Amino acid sequence: MRVETREFSLQLESPLDTAHGSIEHRKGILVRVEDGDEVGIGEATPLPGWTESLPACRAALADIEAPGDELSNLEERLTTLESTPAARHGLSLALADIRAKRDGVPLYRHLGGPEQVEVIPANATVGDCSPAETVDAVVDAVSAGFECVKVKVGVRSVTDDVARLRTIRDAVGSDIELRVDVNGGWSRAQAREAFHKLDPLRIAYVEQPVSGDDLDGLADLRGRSVRVAADESIAETSVDAVLDADAADVLICKPMVLGGPDKVVEVADRARDIGVTPVVTTTIDGVVARTAAIHAAAASPDRPASGLATGAMLARDLGPDRTRLVDGSVSVPQDAGNGVADTWGRR
Repeated sequence: MRVETREFSLQLESPLDTAHGSIEHRKGILVRVEDGDEVGIGEATPLPGWTESLPACRAALADIEAPGDELSNLEERLTTLESTPAARHGLSLALADIRAKRDGVPLYRHLGGPEQVEVIPANATVGDCSPAETVDAVVDAVSAGFECVKVKVGVRSVTDDVARLRTIRDAVGSDIELRVDVNGGWSRAQAREAFHKLDPLRIAYVEQPVSGDDLDGLADLRGRSVRVAADESIAETSVDAVLDADAADVLICKPMVLGGPDKVVEVADRARDIGVTPVVTTTIDGVVARTAAIHAAAASPDRPASGLATGAMLARDLGPDRTRLVDGSVSVPQDAGNGVADTWGRR
C-alpha cells in the first residue's frame, strides 16, 4: 500500500466577489492511495475561514503513512485528522473511492444512498456585481435551465442589495427560487432590516446573515417567512453548537468543511431528524472533490437544489469532468467509485 500527495493550483475564470473578499484561485493537494491494483483519488482543497490553511493541511497529510497492508489500518488514521477537515476530506475520499470500487458501486451507494439517482438539481451562483450585471447573470442562468439561483450580497448597503434582489425578482418572476448569501456581512440590526424588506420578495432563505460566531443572532432571525441558513457558523463553532442553539432552518453542508462526503451524510441525517434542511454545496473545488459532493447529495433521501454547478468557475481543472450539467441539473456518475479519472499525471 502506498499514499502519495501532489499539490495543485487552479485559477478561477473570473474572481468571485463575496463579503469576505475576492476568491481568485483554489490551491490544494491531491491524495492518491494505491492498494495493490486498486487506486483511490482524494482532494484536499482548504479554504481559510472555513477549513485549516494550506500549510496546516500539507503538514497533516505529510504525517500520513500507509501502516501495514490493510486498508482498515489507514482508515483508522482518519480520527487524527478531525481538526484539519480538508486533509481528512482528501484521505477519506481516496479511501471511499477504493471501497466503492471494490464493492462495484458508485460512491453515493457506498455512502448509503438507498436508490439509484441519475441527476441532482443544482443552483446557480451569482457574485456581487452591479444591479444590471446581476440581473443579466440571473436571467442567463434561468435561460440555461436553473430553477434556483443564489445571489451574493453583503458588500453593498442593505438598501442597495434589496433593490438588486427586487430587480431580479421582477425580471425572472415568482417561480424561480432565489437564495441570498451574506457570508456573515450584516450586523444584527442590518439583518433584521433586511429580513423585513426581503419578506415580499419570496426569498427562500438567507445564508449566514450575521457573523459565524453569533448563534444567538441567527436564532433571533428565525420564525419569519424567510428562512435562516448556517454556513460559516459550522466552521467557526460546530454542527453541534448550531443545532443545539436552534440557530438554523437550513444547514449548508460543505464536504470540504465537514471533513469528507461520509461526514456530510452523517450530518445531513442528524439535521433532518430535527427538522433542519441540509443543502450540499462545494467550496469551488476541483473535479475530484466536486464529483464527490454530487455523490454526497445523491446519498440523501431528499435532494433540494445544491451548490454543485461550480466547475465552470474554474479556468482549468484537475482533469476531465464526466458529469453533465443540463437544464439546471447535474448528472450523477454511475461507474464504481467516485467516477473520476486518475488525474495524477496532470498539473
